[in-house]
Amino acid sequence: MTQTPQSLLDAARARATSPDFTRTFDDPVEGEGPLSGLNVAVKDLFDVRGQVTRAGSLVRQDAPPAAEDAAAVARLRRAGAGLIGHANMTEFAYSGLGLNPHYGTPLTPLREGCIAGGSTSGGASAVARGVADIALGTDTGGSARIPAAFCGLFGFKATAQTISRKGAIPLSHSLDSVGVLTREVGLLRPVLNVLRDQPLAASSAPRAVIVPENFGMDELDAEVAEAFEAALEALRASGVGIRRQTLEFFEDYRALPVWQFSAVESRAHHGAHFDKTRADLDPRVASRMTRADGVTGIEFARTIAAREALVARAACLFGDMPVALPSVAIMPPKLNDLNNDATYDRINLLALRNTSLANVINGCSFSMPINGHPGAGLMLTAPAGRDAMLLAMAEELQSEL
Repeated sequence: MTQTPQSLLDAARARATSPDFTRTFDDPVEGEGPLSGLNVAVKDLFDVRGQVTRAGSLVRQDAPPAAEDAAAVARLRRAGAGLIGHANMTEFAYSGLGLNPHYGTPLTPLREGCIAGGSTSGGASAVARGVADIALGTDTGGSARIPAAFCGLFGFKATAQTISRKGAIPLSHSLDSVGVLTREVGLLRPVLNVLRDQPLAASSAPRAVIVPENFGMDELDAEVAEAFEAALEALRASGVGIRRQTLEFFEDYRALPVWQFSAVESRAHHGAHFDKTRADLDPRVASRMTRADGVTGIEFARTIAAREALVARAACLFGDMPVALPSVAIMPPKLNDLNNDATYDRINLLALRNTSLANVINGCSFSMPINGHPGAGLMLTAPAGRDAMLLAMAEELQSEL
């Protein structure tokens, strides 16, 4: 007997377990549409009507239930998707590793005892385990693409302006964007078309990519380096040119204090919790929020101006030629190896290094798995508005990689 979307949703809820979810929903499937029969794990910073949006934090557990769906959630619901529950995440989305001391830390099913990556960690784990078809997440510095790589998924960070963030709790309004994770590349286009105001236009995949020689290629795990070179060979075999270049742009990019955006802007959005209930916050999140105290208004204004200049330069420099990098410099680390704060900080920075480029240049980016190397990903990044071009390349490369 063919299962209805509602029966599929009920079965998915029955398989939803902690720590991937902070709660499951009882919402019925509403109507039919292009996403009928598909189930969504909703990152716990998107409002779902009637539910408390915790953002992975204890300090929000007594917040009033949301009166209406976030814009992205409403679009998925109207398209016939079933909402399984709020997926676990790093508190306030402030990490690239996905640890959460309050609700537990989701793990990747690909490697024993290893983290799923963050901050969209619960959604990524749920999709990788087959509990959900789609994870609705955010990406401020790689929070959709890092877990995509660690969990063997396709992760797409959309150009920030193309998908509404209304009803999503912010971390950094300058860098936040919506991200989507799926097991199949073929699901990305229909999901993105539902979330966008305008469907993705037809586009050809680019015929060349830039591989920077002075950014993103040092401190790679041996397996990541091997996987990336294998991915480049697959690109060449499909007729894509590989241009290895040393570019002054990346020297200027590395000089930008990117950390200031999340530190300062998180205090703007979550300062009341920081001031009144700091003891209840994840100490690692609180320590990053504390860094805003050392940034003057003049310094932050200069950082904003420097970022705007990089956005303009990237649009001219890269155009329709994406930047190819390993999604993450490291393979998924074991959770037990992250107990030491200094080790955690070092690995967190390394995990975010390559992915943050797309957020700083206000671009779009995707990570896709590399066959034979579970936990490693190939990432392509382009300036704003090239979403259709990147998706076309992801679809074209699926069989190659």
